[in-house]
Amino acid sequence: MDEQTLSRIVSEIRPLLEGRRLGKVFQLSRFALALDFRTSEGRYLFLSAEPAAPRLYLMARRTRDLEKQSQASSPFIYAMRKHLGGGTLLSLTKDDGERIVRFHLSVSDELGDIHQRSFIAQLTGRSANLLLLDEAGHIIDTLRPTHGEGQEIGDRYQPPPARAQSVTVAHTMLEQGSFASLSEAADNYYLDLEAQRAFETRAAAARARLRKVIAQRRKLHRHLTGDLAAHGDALEHKRIGDLLLANIGNAERRGPTVIVTDYYAENTPRIELEIDENTSLQDEAARRFSRYTKAKHAAQELTGRLALLEKEIAHLETQQVKMEEMIADEDGAGLAVFDSDEAKQAQTPRAARSGKSAESVPGARRYRSSDGYEILVGRAARDNDHLTFRIARPFDLWLHAANYPGSHVVVRNSTRKE
Repeated sequence: MDEQTLSRIVSEIRPLLEGRRLGKVFQLSRFALALDFRTSEGRYLFLSAEPAAPRLYLMARRTRDLEKQSQASSPFIYAMRKHLGGGTLLSLTKDDGERIVRFHLSVSDELGDIHQRSFIAQLTGRSANLLLLDEAGHIIDTLRPTHGEGQEIGDRYQPPPARAQSVTVAHTMLEQGSFASLSEAADNYYLDLEAQRAFETRAAAARARLRKVIAQRRKLHRHLTGDLAAHGDALEHKRIGDLLLANIGNAERRGPTVIVTDYYAENTPRIELEIDENTSLQDEAARRFSRYTKAKHAAQELTGRLALLEKEIAHLETQQVKMEEMIADEDGAGLAVFDSDEAKQAQTPRAARSGKSAESVPGARRYRSSDGYEILVGRAARDNDHLTFRIARPFDLWLHAANYPGSHVVVRNSTRKE
C-alpha cells in the first residue's frame, strides 16, 4: 500500500476509531490481525505486516467468520491483550511521508491506575512489522522478529531507514469509485488480489503434481520397454535351442564357436554360434529353452502393461491440456479436480483399474519378477502358514529353504498352467 493511499485511509478511519475501546483481537494469519474497536457499523480494523503487501483499513466481517478464520494466537497477540485490552484509543496518526501509523491508547490496570500505551503499524515493505510500545516508547514486543537500531525489543522505537518506495499497488486501483469508502475499496482490491494469488498457487501445485505423475509413468514405460528388450526374442531362443538339439551328432566345435546346420533356413546353411566351451550342447539348449519360456511370459506380461501404460499416459496428457485451459480461464471450480493426489488418481484410469484389483494378502510382502510373475513372501511363521495353506493355489510355485527356518515363498502362476 503506497503512502498516499495509506494517508487517505488513516484520515478516513480516524474519526471512526478515536475514543473507542479495544475489544477482541483476532490473528487471521501469521502476519495479519483484526482489531475490534466496537464501531457502530460493526467493522474491524485490519492490519497486515506481510512484507509483500503491508496494509491497513476497516473491513466488514461477521464475528463468527473471523473466529472461524483465526489461527492460534501468537505471543504478540497475548502481549496486545495484556497491555492494550480494554484500552481507549486516544489518537491515530501517521508519520509525514512515511508508511508508519501510530495508535496511542489509555489503559487502566487492575488497581485502576491509568497508563499510556501505543502500538505501531510499520507498513514499510520488507521491514513491515507491528510493534507494541510502553509509555516511554520502548518496544515491549513485535509481531515479526526484526533487527536494527530502534527495532528490537527493549530499544526505544525508531522508524527503519527510509528506502525508495516501491509502489506495488497502483493508486488508481484503490480509487473509491462505486465503493462507500476507500477502506471498502481497499478490502475489495486485496481480497481479489489474495484470491488471484491463491489460484496461482493452486495452479502451480496442480501443474507440478500432474507433471510429476506423467514423468513417473514415462520413466516406468522406459524401464518396462528396456526389460522387454533385455529378454530378447523368445522365438529366436527357441530356434537356437532346437538347432542345438538337432545338431547333437554333427555339430563342429572350435573353442567357444559351435558350427551347426540351420534347418530352418533356405538351403540349410552352416552357421556359427557362440557357446561357452565348457558348456555342453544339451545344457546350452536347456538354457535357451529356459530363456524362451521367460521371454514368452515377459512378452505377454510386459506388452499388456505397456499398452495400459500408454493409454494412461495419453489420458494424463489430455488431462494436462484440460488443466491448462482451466488455468487460462481462471476456472477455480474446474481446477478443484486437480487439487489433490486423491482427486487426480480418481480421474486417472490406472492399469490396476482395468481388471480385478490386487488381492490384499495380510502378513506377506509382495514383489514382481522381471518377467511379470507375482511373488509373495511370508513375514512370520503364522503368516507362512496362512500364505501356504490359504493363499497359495494348486498351480502356484511354493519355495522354502530345506531344513532351515525362514519365509515361505509363493510364485503366483496366473496362467493356471504347469
